[in-house]
Amino acid sequence: MSTKVEKICSNDLRYRNGVLNSVYIYFKENLGILIGLLSMCIILSVLSPAFATTENILNVLRQVSTNANLAFGMTFAIIITGIDLSVGSILAVSGTVAAGLIARNGLPLWMAVTVGILVGTFLGFINGFIVARTGMPYFIATLAMMQIARGAAYIYTNGMPIRTDSPAFTALGNGYLGPVPLPIIYSTVFLIGTSILLNKTKFGRHVYAVGGNRDAAIFSGINIKKIEILVFTLIGFLCGVSGVVLCARMSSGQPTVGVGFELDAIAAVILGGTSFAGGIGKIGGTMIGVLVIGVLNNGLNLLNINSFWQLVAKGLVILLAVYVDILKKKKKK
Repeated sequence: MSTKVEKICSNDLRYRNGVLNSVYIYFKENLGILIGLLSMCIILSVLSPAFATTENILNVLRQVSTNANLAFGMTFAIIITGIDLSVGSILAVSGTVAAGLIARNGLPLWMAVTVGILVGTFLGFINGFIVARTGMPYFIATLAMMQIARGAAYIYTNGMPIRTDSPAFTALGNGYLGPVPLPIIYSTVFLIGTSILLNKTKFGRHVYAVGGNRDAAIFSGINIKKIEILVFTLIGFLCGVSGVVLCARMSSGQPTVGVGFELDAIAAVILGGTSFAGGIGKIGGTMIGVLVIGVLNNGLNLLNINSFWQLVAKGLVILLAVYVDILKKKKKK
C-alpha cells in the first residue's frame, strides 16, 4: 500500500516539476517581448485610466480574437518557411457565404455555419495543393488566392453587405459564456488545440523538421507535400471559423472585411519569435505577439491618436521584430 502511495506521489511530483519547468522555459524564451508588453500596459494605464478596466481588457481580448486565430495558423506556415497572404480574403468569403445562406436561402444555422467553415477549409486546401503539386512559391500562390477569394466575396454579395437578423447567428459573435465573450472562448480553444498539435504530435514534429532542414526531412521519409497541404488546410479552417464569427459579430456578411488582416497576423507571429528562416516558433509566443498588436491598437484609440498613425506604428513594430530576428540569427552563427 505504501509503495503504491509513494508511486502516486512520485508521479505527481514529476508532473508538477514538468509543468513548472515548461512555464520557466516559456517565460525565459519570451522574456523580452513579455517585458515589452508589460511596459506598454503600465504606460497606457498611466496615460489612460480607462485602459486597465475589466471591461476594456475583455474588449481588447475580443478584438484580438480574430487576429489570434489567423496568427495561430500563420505560425505553422512561417515555421515551414512559408507565408499565407490570402487569410483576410478567405475569412471574408467564408463569412459572407454563411450570412448569405441564412439571409437569402433560409438555411438552418448549423448548416450555414458548416458550409461557411468548409468554404474556408477548401480554399486553404487549394492553396496547399497548388504549392505542393506545382512548386509555386508560397507568396505567389497565396497572393493569387487573395485576389480570387476577395473577388468571389464581391461576386457573391454583388458588392453589398448581406444583413442577417438571425439572433442565433449574431449570438455566435456577440454572446457570452458567463462574463466572457464567446470569441475569446473560441480563441482559447484554438490556442490550446494548435499548441498541442504543434508540440505534442507527429504532425507538429514534421512541421519543425520541414522548416528546419527540408532536404534532411526528405531523406528522413517525411512527405513534405502532405505537410504543406495540411498546414494550409488548417489555416483555411481557422479562416473559415474566424470569418463566420466576425460576420456574426457585425450581423452581416461584408465583402470588404479582412483587408490587411494578413499583415497583422504576420506581425504577431514574427513578434512572437517565429523565424522567417523556418524551423523555429511557438504558439505561445504568437499569442504574446497578438496581445502586443491588440494593446497597441487599443491604447492608440484610447489616446485619440489618428488611425493613420496606427499603421505607421504597426509597420515600425514589424521592422523591429524582423531586425531582432536577424540579430538572433547572427548571434547563433
